[in-house]
Amino acid sequence: MPVPIISVEQMREWERATWLNGQTEKKVIARVGKLVAERALAMTQLGEKILILAGKGHNGDDARAALSHLTGRKVVLMEVREPKKSGVKFSEASADAMLIVDGLFGIGLNRPLAADWQKLIQSVNDSRIPVLAIDAPSGVDADSGEILGEAVRAAITLTLAAPKRGFFRASAIPFVGRLEVASEIGLVPSPFRGELNWTLPKDFLNFPPTRPVTGHKGTFGHAAIVGGSLGYHGAAVLATRAALRAQPGLASVFTPENVYLPVAAQLQAAMVHPWKNPAQLPETTSAILFGPGLAAKNLPNNLKREFISLWKTSALPMVADAGALRWLPVEKKSRNANRVITPHPGEAAELLSMTTEKIQADRVSALRNLSARYGNCVVVLKGHQTLVGRADGKVFINGSGNPFLAQGGSGDVLAGYITGLVAQPLLRDDFMKTICYAVWQHGAAADFLSATQNNWTIENLLETLGQK
Repeated sequence: MPVPIISVEQMREWERATWLNGQTEKKVIARVGKLVAERALAMTQLGEKILILAGKGHNGDDARAALSHLTGRKVVLMEVREPKKSGVKFSEASADAMLIVDGLFGIGLNRPLAADWQKLIQSVNDSRIPVLAIDAPSGVDADSGEILGEAVRAAITLTLAAPKRGFFRASAIPFVGRLEVASEIGLVPSPFRGELNWTLPKDFLNFPPTRPVTGHKGTFGHAAIVGGSLGYHGAAVLATRAALRAQPGLASVFTPENVYLPVAAQLQAAMVHPWKNPAQLPETTSAILFGPGLAAKNLPNNLKREFISLWKTSALPMVADAGALRWLPVEKKSRNANRVITPHPGEAAELLSMTTEKIQADRVSALRNLSARYGNCVVVLKGHQTLVGRADGKVFINGSGNPFLAQGGSGDVLAGYITGLVAQPLLRDDFMKTICYAVWQHGAAADFLSATQNNWTIENLLETLGQK
């Protein structure tokens, strides 16, 4: 299950409960050292140099515990009790290093760093050597996200047991880098449940469930996609191909007549229809996506009216993306039917009549407000660490994905994949889990591509989607 995002005090309480249960700090530190080493090995090549910066606290102990596991690498340990008294200069120790392991300060740091420490950390950042931070980037307050004078800019932060609250503050995000969670470090099961939860790959083991052997096309639903317009027909194609990657029984596309030919020419497995007035969706339709590529000025006159009518009255799951977000009716009343909206921060700002900066400063509140404003719909607030949630209840933070998802068409793929999944009646028992799975798979595909190719396109993303 997803792990809760916790405070430093909660982390200490969790540790105390573990020690009372008979586990020892020594064994936990040994386990952490092994996990840190595994991540460091994955970030480097055989024979490359790794510099370990180890402070005097338990964070330094974790770093030192990694030493014996870093086989096949040239490892230099720089003990830093006091920067002025370090026998080796950072510039000498870091020469030719391909990775720095940051074990200077952990989550206990809560006061501004002295000038000597700030100078050392600035040297780490100036070196431009990738940094693997243990538990927290040194210099970041794990509770508030405040930068305590200076902070290490990590490429990856491998936080222990559970993410800490401060890592999600706008001030901390550039220093945390990619956040990963070492959830199994030898502690007792988490005693906490909270509003914010971090999804882990293991949350989706055996999901989606095995299909029944007697299933047929009707068993697995019919996704209907309404999208595309002159100059933007590719969005409808990408969304439909993504829906097909989710493997519903059928998929149908409805697109304006002036782009019917280019849309139909690029799709084989989906049925393509020109949009008619009034709309005639198939009787077997089990989920509807409106929006990808509905951006031209000469859209059919009845498109907006049909969308609003279906959004208000249909019992089917509906997803609103891109162009359809402009048409969302404001309705405070919660509805029983499943509704999903997929805005990026700019679209969220427009929907809430505020700036993108304010959205990004408090993404959780933005999600809550969007859901409350639009009928308690499920909100997928895209961006770094995409959020999934409603006006109340749990919010799930996605940890997969990388900046190369910032390509045109990425959002169309996500919206289509979500629709292809929720079109399947067998995947609606836990609707929120299905949405979280779609978001995680979308990011995991991007992570796989970035790990195996120097560059990739959205077409590559489609080919990889659903395979992780």
